[in-house]
Amino acid sequence: MSRAYLLVALLLAGCATAVPASVPAPSPRADAPPSAPPTPGPAPSAPSAPTATTPADPAADARAQLERGRQLLARGEPATAAVALRQALRLQPELIPARTSLGQALYALGDLDGAVEELGGALRRQPDAIDARLALATVLVARQEWPAARQELERVLAAEPDRIDARYTLAGVRYAQGDVAGAIDGYRRVLAVEPEQHDARFNLALVLKLARRDAEATPQFVTAAQAGHARAQYFAGTAYADGLGVERNLATAVAWWFRAAEQGVAPAADALAQLRQTALGRGRASSAATRQAAEQAFRDYRAALWRDFPDLTASGEEPVGAALLRQGRVPEAVTMLIREASALSQPAAQLLETIYEQGVDTRLPAHDARILAYLKVAASEGLRPPPR
Repeated sequence: MSRAYLLVALLLAGCATAVPASVPAPSPRADAPPSAPPTPGPAPSAPSAPTATTPADPAADARAQLERGRQLLARGEPATAAVALRQALRLQPELIPARTSLGQALYALGDLDGAVEELGGALRRQPDAIDARLALATVLVARQEWPAARQELERVLAAEPDRIDARYTLAGVRYAQGDVAGAIDGYRRVLAVEPEQHDARFNLALVLKLARRDAEATPQFVTAAQAGHARAQYFAGTAYADGLGVERNLATAVAWWFRAAEQGVAPAADALAQLRQTALGRGRASSAATRQAAEQAFRDYRAALWRDFPDLTASGEEPVGAALLRQGRVPEAVTMLIREASALSQPAAQLLETIYEQGVDTRLPAHDARILAYLKVAASEGLRPPPR
């Protein structure tokens, strides 16, 4: 595993859409017809009262555009936000929050050079603008300008030592610079203040693992995994599969890999597919012992699924999903059948094929998309025939 893996986990990818440099103001309109030539007549007895007009307030308009830009940015519309923020700056060039938000919008759009220009401009006008400095550090991280990013982050923390977001980012920068001890210390400091910051816990575990400190890394992976962190679930499974910092338990590894795969972690799905091939005797150089261990791991995993349903009674090799189906709990039944079939339960796989073809009364139509996805995976692995 390379250092780049961690950096990918830390950096946010932007898109390459360009931001319009400006939006032209509407052309002025004539609201009244041309004046008619004067005609002779008696002079009016008194002049008409002048019509009251509301004076323009550029500062108020700029603040309104700033608020609109911030709302658009929060909604994930950086291109439209940039237009509003540029308008705010045309009205009030010294409006530092607008320049900061524009830098963030450009960063979200992938325009890193433009973001640096705007954020740097904000700091030249107001060096103590901490939000602008932190945003600039984030852009410098994306550009992998580690010394410059570290300098900005340390200046943020010198001014506001409790900025956890700055400390979190600095930990990643220190790792990128080869300062493993500093990265570990940084993540631990974040967790001391915010124990529920599981991205920081995952990154701490990953740095410890890359430093070959598995006895410290695995408990961190497991804690984050128990909180639902998908990638931590994959690494927790790998730790149990290989006995890294924990007693080897292939069934526990399977359970963690299933949870990660259901959250879209591709390496977890790959690990399960490889283990299925081993259980079927198709793995590379798989011995009888490794095949039996893989088969037993899947059996143990299927048996453990019953513990989630204490109201059900196991009957021989009957799948949990079949028992749920008898009770009319169709959505739960399908979920469990897919898990059990993916764990090499032939009864579950056969029942899924029947449900796919026939549906379940009026509660589940035939050709359900979730079952189809399972059938396609099973066919690709040579476990079942292709779906019809």
